[in-house]
Amino acid sequence: MQIWKEYQERNKDRFLNEMLDLLRIPSVSAKSEHKTDMIDCAKAVERSLLEAGCDKAMVMDTDGYPVVYGEKIIDPAKPTVLVYGHYDVQPAEPLELWHSGPFDPVIKDGKIFARGSADDKGQFYMHVKALEVLVKTDSLATNIKFLIEGEEEIGSPNLGKFVAANKELLKADVILISDSSMLSMENPSLDTGVRGLSYIQIEVTGANRDLHSGTYGGAVANPITILAKMIAGCHDENNHITIPGFYDDVYESTGEERELLNKAPYNEQEYKDELGVRELWGEKGYTTYERTGIRPTLEVNGIWGGYTGEGAKTVLPSKAFAKISARLVPNQSSDKITEKLLAYFRSVAPPSVEVKAELHHGGEPYMTPIASNGYKAASKAVETTFGKAPIPVRGGGSIPICSILEKELGIKIVFMGFGLDNDNLHSPNEKYDIYNYNKGIETIPYFHKYFAELSNE
Repeated sequence: MQIWKEYQERNKDRFLNEMLDLLRIPSVSAKSEHKTDMIDCAKAVERSLLEAGCDKAMVMDTDGYPVVYGEKIIDPAKPTVLVYGHYDVQPAEPLELWHSGPFDPVIKDGKIFARGSADDKGQFYMHVKALEVLVKTDSLATNIKFLIEGEEEIGSPNLGKFVAANKELLKADVILISDSSMLSMENPSLDTGVRGLSYIQIEVTGANRDLHSGTYGGAVANPITILAKMIAGCHDENNHITIPGFYDDVYESTGEERELLNKAPYNEQEYKDELGVRELWGEKGYTTYERTGIRPTLEVNGIWGGYTGEGAKTVLPSKAFAKISARLVPNQSSDKITEKLLAYFRSVAPPSVEVKAELHHGGEPYMTPIASNGYKAASKAVETTFGKAPIPVRGGGSIPICSILEKELGIKIVFMGFGLDNDNLHSPNEKYDIYNYNKGIETIPYFHKYFAELSNE
């Protein structure tokens, strides 16, 4: 609608500056030193919701970091959209790899470089500004509720309990999430699902203290060597995961589903060039889109032990550690997979070391029905502003709370992300294109318009 576009154009600089202010708050949920920043960020989100036009907004306590709730109710008889997002961000380390301060947003070549720019502050804030556009132009067709949490990056350990205790408050007809990406702005897409997650930590202990590698080397097991061997054994020569029972419950996509997935535009050489790799790596027999969407994976997210400082220290370390995650597909259970991972590392450890394996966090995979009014509204909204229908794809990431939201509230989720795969999520120099940010604010009002129309048919 022209009135929406005109209002957005008049206020686009303010919309951008407000988002930049939010990015300056180092709301890192994984690190206790940022506790005050987390509270400050929650309060900033609350203010933003009220200023955008919410009738009420409030910071609500959980057993961890607070949730921010807001609502704009125009008519209880009209359909209600619940917008979910998160204000917490990943740790910024390693800081030396950033080209600018992770919490000092820099705009370069039309891109915003800052931690949280794409994941998820920039994306959920599009919904806040879309609400303002609709309220200020007196054209809101649905009720809108906001559920913005502060613990998504640590597995949302307290949100399930909060949702269960506030079902009436969160009652809605659909859940709308922008915490994902598109194939490109030239080839828009919508995620039809996200993978689940199992995240564990392994600790391998050898001797009761660090030892001189000359005096004891060759006589006492090196925990780093043992851990490396255990990890190497997790994949076979075809990069197939060897954990016993890992694939037992995997949903095997049909040939038709695989064919549809692979219709998405893909240039392997461009993919490799963008990542700076000579060859791709993955499970034999599957394409890149299949490996990152419909197949489960197992990755080492961090490994350390021994001396890692400047210079040399000939030490045989007492301990070695690794953080390991599995991405899961439909029918897999994070609890089951976690138990299989823990059992594997405990069982393959030789008697020369002791192994401590423990759960970090997890979440279930989720699929969106493309026949639902929510998906249809999102698809029509994207087609309206992009000029072409979005391609349905599977998201490779995880949003742990999805299955819990559907279970507790009894409604479906629609993913409507505007990020890009090369936005460096969870990496140094995370970025979000200003064009994408503005395109999201332009598109989201159409979702509400079309969802209201479809709900009334």
